[in-house]
Amino acid sequence: MVFKKITLIGTSTESFDDAADNAIDRAEDTLQNLYWIEVDELGVELASVEDRQYQAEVTVAFELEE
Repeated sequence: MVFKKITLIGTSTESFDDAADNAIDRAEDTLQNLYWIEVDELGVELASVEDRQYQAEVTVAFELEE
């Protein structure tokens, strides 16, 4: 098996958990053969937004098709 890893950044105005869930949901909707997801970093955008924007950077790994 061969895997590829990509980085996604999910956002939410509610929480870090929602931000990570948004990234994971998007990965599940658009990628096939997902194997694991790692939450790498958490951050909060304060400038240039009216409300806080929580951010979760995740690494997504999926198996490449033969």
